[in-house]
Amino acid sequence: MISSLIGTEILAAMIAPAVLISASASLIFSTANRLGRIFDRVNLLKNEIEGVVDGKLSFPEERQAYLRRQLKIQKKRANLIQRSMAALYTATLFFVSSSLSLGIIVAISSPASWVATGLALIGGIFLFIASGLLLYESRYNLNFIQGQIEFAEFLEDKVEKKSDNFQK
Repeated sequence: MISSLIGTEILAAMIAPAVLISASASLIFSTANRLGRIFDRVNLLKNEIEGVVDGKLSFPEERQAYLRRQLKIQKKRANLIQRSMAALYTATLFFVSSSLSLGIIVAISSPASWVATGLALIGGIFLFIASGLLLYESRYNLNFIQGQIEFAEFLEDKVEKKSDNFQK
């Protein structure tokens, strides 16, 4: 009975990193989607810059300043996403290593189970770092959204002033 209990505990210990690997994979998937949205937004900004350059859009100086700010924000977001992805992949690597090392340790009946625990802790640290970077990126994205709103308000003010001048 003791040997089956130990086997169950070992199996449970090997499953714990698998759960963390699954969590990392979910974060990697959502982070990759964020990166795709950044790419799409940068393409839209590029098209808008082309419209300014071609003289097709109003308020070219203000719009150009706005676009410059937005591109800077997207660049910062892309860097944060990249760091997050690196940390998530590193965490996944350590979680997989933890699970594998535990299996190897049990296979050779070594009492050095601290190795697996240490690897899991390192993976947890990287998962923590990735989560922090993603949190910072999401807060930084707020600046991007606020910039969009401010520029939309600027354009609304300009349109209202034109309308007021036209009515007089």
